[in-house]
This record gives sequence, C-alpha cells and structure tokens, in this order.
Amino acid sequence: MTVAARGQDPLRAGSPLRTPRAAAVAGVIFSVLLITALTLLRLSAPSSPAVAGTWLTDSGHRAALAVGLNLVPFAGIAFLWFIGVLRDRIGTREDRFFATVFLGSGLLFVGMLFVAAATAGALVASATSSALPASGTLALGRNVATGLLNVYTMRMAAVFTLTTVTIIRRTQIASRWLTLSGLGCAVVLLVGIGISPWVELLFPLWILALSLDILSTGEAPRLADAPGKPSGLTEPAVRHTPGANSP
Repeated sequence: MTVAARGQDPLRAGSPLRTPRAAAVAGVIFSVLLITALTLLRLSAPSSPAVAGTWLTDSGHRAALAVGLNLVPFAGIAFLWFIGVLRDRIGTREDRFFATVFLGSGLLFVGMLFVAAATAGALVASATSSALPASGTLALGRNVATGLLNVYTMRMAAVFTLTTVTIIRRTQIASRWLTLSGLGCAVVLLVGIGISPWVELLFPLWILALSLDILSTGEAPRLADAPGKPSGLTEPAVRHTPGANSP
C-alpha cells in the first residue's frame, strides 16, 4: 500500500474523526419529533391548569400524551447530535466565548426539556380510571411543567438561537436569511412566549430550516486546510533511501 493511499484511509490510526454529512439529518429529526410532541401535548391537555383532571381518564387523551412524552427523549438525543454537527461545520473558526454559550445553552435546553417532560409524565402516570390526583397536586404539577417549558426551556432555546445566529453571521456557514429569521425567532421566544402556546414551535421550525440549509450546501471548507489543496489531504512524507543521493 502506498503512502498516499494510507493518508486517505479514514480508519488509519491517528487520522482525524470526521462527522458524516448524513448526520446533519439529526436536526431534521429533532425538529419533526419536537413539533409532533408539542402538538400532541397542546391538543391533548387543556390550556388552563385549573381544569378538572377528568381529561386524564380519557383513553384518547392519555394515548396522545404518552406518545408525545415518549418522543421527547429521542428529540433531545437528536438535538445533541445536531449540536455536534454544527460545531463540526464551524471547524477551526469556532470562538471560545460563543462556543461556550452555544454548548451551555444547548445542554441546558435539553436538560430542562427532559425535566418538564418527566414532570408531565408523572402526572399522567399517577392518574388512573378509578383515581385522579388531587386538584392541588394536578395544578402544581401542571404549573411546574408549564413553567419549566415556557419560562426556562424556551429562554435557553432563545439564547441558543442568538448564539447560533452570531456564529452564522461571523463564519457565513449558512444562508443570510437564516440570520434574520433567527433573530426574530429569538426575540419572540425571549419576550413573547406568553402570547400563545404555539410560539414554542418557532424554535424547532428554525432548526429545521437551518438543517435543510446545511444539507443543501454540503460540507463547509475548513480553514485548517491549506488553500489550493483538497480538504483533508496532507503532503506525503518524503522517504530517504540510504545511498539514493550518493554519487
């Protein structure tokens, strides 16, 4: 095997690990799963926590709630994978300050999303056809889950969007219209989350648009690669054969 052939082997010891381009589909998967989960939860649960818990005994509502809550963990896993895809696309252009806020807000978003889903799932699991949670318990659980989702989770989604928009603007790794739409999405999530419960869908919709843009444009060039050379290729090592340069 020649030196050049070995240099192109992605499984060679010491070779850099590259994120597969198909992994950008994780953003699409996250968006579809979260949109489906939030839609099922909003359609199945009453908007007011003061409503009696009789809706929990309906088999149709319970099934929709169970499906929506079970989709949340898979959406979180896909979002973590999407963060890795985006950081790989940024490459050596990543700034430490924005990278810290970007990663921290993304992890906090997933963590609080899981806590909100677990709280709502506990309420559903505690309700049976013969016994319902007390009205005070039901109202407390609903308020905790709603507060975690609207006040904290979506605020972290807004910070994640703002940071991503800043990175996109500085590195030009995505289309310009995503910068403008991301700014609008972040502002609405920060100050307008109480206008309508459906405002929460803005974040996964923007992630969906960003993921499709990444898939359509392909792999971004890396600044670590020398200009004029194919990405990921290095100069082959020069081997000196004893006596080759002797007269």
